[in-house]
Amino acid sequence: MKILFTVASMAGGGAERVISILASHLMKDGHQVMIVMTAGERVDYQLDPKIQVISIGGTSGGKLGKRLKRIQKLRALFCQNKDGVIVSFGLGSNFYTAIAHLGLKNRLVISERNDPAACPHPYFRNKVFGCADRLVFQTKDALECFPKRLREKGCVIPNPISGTIIPPYEGARKKTIVAVGRLEPQKNYPLLLKAFAVFHKKYPAYTLHIYGRGELLTGLENLSRELGIARAVRFEGYAPDVHEKIKDAGMYVLPSDYEGISNALLEAMALGLPAVATDCPIGGSKLCITHEENGLLVPVGDAEKMEEAMSRLASCEELADRLGKEAVKVRQRFSEETVMAEWNKVLS
Repeated sequence: MKILFTVASMAGGGAERVISILASHLMKDGHQVMIVMTAGERVDYQLDPKIQVISIGGTSGGKLGKRLKRIQKLRALFCQNKDGVIVSFGLGSNFYTAIAHLGLKNRLVISERNDPAACPHPYFRNKVFGCADRLVFQTKDALECFPKRLREKGCVIPNPISGTIIPPYEGARKKTIVAVGRLEPQKNYPLLLKAFAVFHKKYPAYTLHIYGRGELLTGLENLSRELGIARAVRFEGYAPDVHEKIKDAGMYVLPSDYEGISNALLEAMALGLPAVATDCPIGGSKLCITHEENGLLVPVGDAEKMEEAMSRLASCEELADRLGKEAVKVRQRFSEETVMAEWNKVLS
């Protein structure tokens, strides 16, 4: 079987991480795999060298002419691979892919990777989704956002945890709090900084380390200075070896306003980190975390509750240890083999 993934780019991110896992697994199973990037050239994930990676566009957006050229290039690739199954990830890529696919017979699978309510053009998105043979959602909550005609095409497949992730850390934990993700509004890092500012007054030995790059870096640096915590906050940028860097942290915090399933949260839990996460739409956090059993959930946008949860972990080693040990069990629930079995049903 031949599979063509379409995505904006393979720069660090959740959807890109999932594609890297799926593509490598499919190659091992003897399939032909191509990754087509519609808006960039960057590849931050290690891929099997046999996977063909093609870029058909420059930066995101652009004039109408550039967009039409991308669609033309996509369509040409689809026509050259008439027996290929097309799998599209991400809002922008989904639009380009669906238009390029019009009138073609390739099997088309579209994967929704985020909160459907965040889409600025739901009418057009639903039209695009109607062109697909199958729709893949990360959570049941996401599936239920769509009309019946689209739900009937849909299935729920969570994100996989890579089989190559390092083993859970079992040593002493540092007095560090870590967060991983792009520096963009959706992730709501101001919430985390405000919670940490209060937390740090109680636990001044702790430092906060945020891994990721993005447009909000300068604003977040300024906010940390305004809150008086600049010396205790480190903006670490993108780290390809982030698991090694965070494995011995005291806790992981996810402050997002909305998410599909956060790969970073899943992987932190797989390393044994006790986690605090907002119970955000579209249900990814509560899929990973059962409150008080393998992590702590807090309301979206509530800095006070977030700080309280962080303080509970800092003040009670027994609680942090228990939650961390239970968190590791996500390795079985979201194993690469389990998730790939579901994807194989969709692709065949």
